[in-house]
Amino acid sequence: MSNIKLQHILTITELLALGARYNFVEITTSGLAKDIKKSQQAASHHLLDLENAGYIERLREGQRFKVKITYKGFSEIENLLVRLRSAVEHPPTAINLEGRVISGMGEGSYYMSLFGYRKQFREKLGYEPFPGTLNLKLVDHASLTARREISQLPCIFINGFSDNTRTFGWAKCYRATINDDAMTNAAILILERTHYDDSTLEVIAPISIKDTVGIKNGDKIKISVQITHNTTNGTSNSIKGTA
Repeated sequence: MSNIKLQHILTITELLALGARYNFVEITTSGLAKDIKKSQQAASHHLLDLENAGYIERLREGQRFKVKITYKGFSEIENLLVRLRSAVEHPPTAINLEGRVISGMGEGSYYMSLFGYRKQFREKLGYEPFPGTLNLKLVDHASLTARREISQLPCIFINGFSDNTRTFGWAKCYRATINDDAMTNAAILILERTHYDDSTLEVIAPISIKDTVGIKNGDKIKISVQITHNTTNGTSNSIKGTA
């Protein structure tokens, strides 16, 4: 981990932008303060701290001074950049949630039986879901936040359709595992049309989740939603179809 203090990162970044990596550049504390949106006193303290830490050199010329970033200072920023790039380019492979099993409204079995959905589930998920959905009430703020993050991930998109009598909305599917891989081929659904709010999660699988995992209403379970940038089985990482 970089040793440079958080409050000094913006200051040294601004110095880099001014060309202080290889050359001494003339600055004023008032000008630096304006650029980093801090007081002149704070900017002066930042420069003093950076100089004392060996991250910058200062040359004084009367009331004016010039600054250059040292090798040590640049190395600290490089190390920080490497860590940031790694964090951005290699995100976690899963998003984890917890919820309590609750009774549903009985609609899952009907919708899972519709041919327009079953055909797409078979083609895109590789199976037809067990009739009905497992309903979970998310139990904490972290899980609610994760639920909102999931809706921004690449998904397996199930198109809406019409049977000439009524129309049925789209669904986003996200592959998931349950209770530390007690079931590995589940998927959560985010539906265009639902009676539930974001605190309720609907989960499907090719077989009964309750029987396979050994759970009942009121039990707390863990869901691990897989993060992927590549898709298979005819899926897409962009949303297509009716939305």
